[in-house]
Amino acid sequence: MDTAKETPATPAVETPADAPAETGAPRPFSTKIAVVLREDLETWQRLNVTAFLVSGIGSGFPEVIGEPYADADGTGYLPMFRQPVMVFEGGKEQLTASHARAVARAADVSLAVFTADLFATGNDEDNRAAVRAVGRDALDLVGVAVYGPRNAVDKIVKGARKHP
Repeated sequence: MDTAKETPATPAVETPADAPAETGAPRPFSTKIAVVLREDLETWQRLNVTAFLVSGIGSGFPEVIGEPYADADGTGYLPMFRQPVMVFEGGKEQLTASHARAVARAADVSLAVFTADLFATGNDEDNRAAVRAVGRDALDLVGVAVYGPRNAVDKIVKGARKHP
């Protein structure tokens, strides 16, 4: 079974500074990056899962990455996302629901997954094999990340709580 899919059309990236605003206040981004974590993860797991998930968005959509940074002494630093990453949490049912909503909107959004099995692997090849070994509806999700139009992402993460 071929599980590959075409990458959705790249959403237009709009920074608040570039967005026209009739009120003088910057307009929100037209796209959103959101992560939903399972609420029972330990702190180190939450951080690890979030980092892995958003790395997929940064590598898949280079337009979400800003320019490199530099301090006053001229020391250069890597660029970062141009927009905030919203982090949410919820129970297993919330992750399952968010995942299903994202899959249903695959033409509009991009989805990254992190399963519990990945905590036992040590490299990218084994990570991909662990995900590939389990059917979509049986994945033991501990985190998902979505990127796409703000309104679509909001619907996908509906019900999740902002991470404390």
